[in-house]
Amino acid sequence: MKKKIAFISEHASPLATLGGVDSGGQNVYVAELARFLARTEFEIDVFTRWDSEELPQIVNWMPGVRVIHVKAGPVCFIPKEELLPFMPEFRESMLSFIEHERVRYDLIHANFFMSAKVAADLKEILDIPFIVTFHALGHVRRVHQKEQDKFPAERLLIEEETIRKADKIVAECPQDREDLIEYYNASARRITVIPCGFSPEEFYPIDKAEARKCLNLNNDEHILLQLGRMVPRKGVDNVIKSLECVKETNKPVRLVIVGGETDIPDPRCCPEIARLQAIAEEKGVDSSVTFVGRRNRDALKYYYAAADIFITTPWYEPFGITPLEAMACGTPVIGSNVGGIKYSVINGKTGFLVPPNNPEALASRVIEMISDESLMKKMQKESLKRVNAMFTWENIAKMTGNLYERVLMPAYQSSLDLQAQMKLNKKSQAA
Repeated sequence: MKKKIAFISEHASPLATLGGVDSGGQNVYVAELARFLARTEFEIDVFTRWDSEELPQIVNWMPGVRVIHVKAGPVCFIPKEELLPFMPEFRESMLSFIEHERVRYDLIHANFFMSAKVAADLKEILDIPFIVTFHALGHVRRVHQKEQDKFPAERLLIEEETIRKADKIVAECPQDREDLIEYYNASARRITVIPCGFSPEEFYPIDKAEARKCLNLNNDEHILLQLGRMVPRKGVDNVIKSLECVKETNKPVRLVIVGGETDIPDPRCCPEIARLQAIAEEKGVDSSVTFVGRRNRDALKYYYAAADIFITTPWYEPFGITPLEAMACGTPVIGSNVGGIKYSVINGKTGFLVPPNNPEALASRVIEMISDESLMKKMQKESLKRVNAMFTWENIAKMTGNLYERVLMPAYQSSLDLQAQMKLNKKSQAA
């Protein structure tokens, strides 16, 4: 019989369209990990907040995976920074569902600090063990965003509390592990490093000319790609500013930016796009920048494959899935030397690592790569080797499944011991 796992991901649904302010790596993590775990010995129910009346309460998403929409506040979009007051209702809605369905979960996998709070409450009420992947840590966010961080101050206390109560903690990279220990005094023995991943069924090399033809991109230009959420901390402004130096070489370069709240880029719906467009005009590079807007997952591989270089230079990054997806399509990465990026990208081998907020350093590496075809080919080859050896979702699901089994083993052993004792008592009574 398959073990039943409850995922909690209060703001990041696996069904969401990516690229918006609150839709990104966590959505992908929850969706792909659930999908690949369901191919093994687990059944997954993903509990996420009900934010649209068009959605049914239960979606049978794929074999072994259901998405359960949980009532927690108004059934409409609410920024994740404002969701904490609705978490008690989220917990009660989950309890009602569990009672109504008469379902018994073997383990809860919480994603983000608010989900961890719900999981800790459910552990106390129902005696279900839980593990947590935080995806981002409040202390680290405060260091980098300071007064721009809109999460309530109690986030830090909730993280500290749930770290103490969790049966295991998943760190997405070595830096994440170090931050958990340094900022939260987390027990090293309860932390397991399991990275994010990519699916080779979804991301794989495509002929560059074919990809560019599909996207109406010029074969005579060097294509730089930035893809992801349109928020300031992602450092897209840094990439735009770097073009000022790159264009001095007179090499034909185009920066393609994928992401936003709408399929057609609209600065009225996405203030970050408006800010970035103004920077491009100020730097005199607006003619070399193309904003694409939001794109569905099935289109992303063509953008990765069409690019010569994928660039991601955030201020900080807990992990960062997009570099893996780019590498899986054979596209080398220039990324910030921070967080998970410095774990997935090997400097000088699969791409380059640069300081964040340093357009000159970024421009130097871009120029070096587009000026050396042999270097580019070598990096393309090494990117494919590394990502397929270390970061497939199939491998990540195996690692996660092994962690689940380690958490569940004591309870399973206790059950076996109890059964053995009952049999022994029966034999004694019969004698």
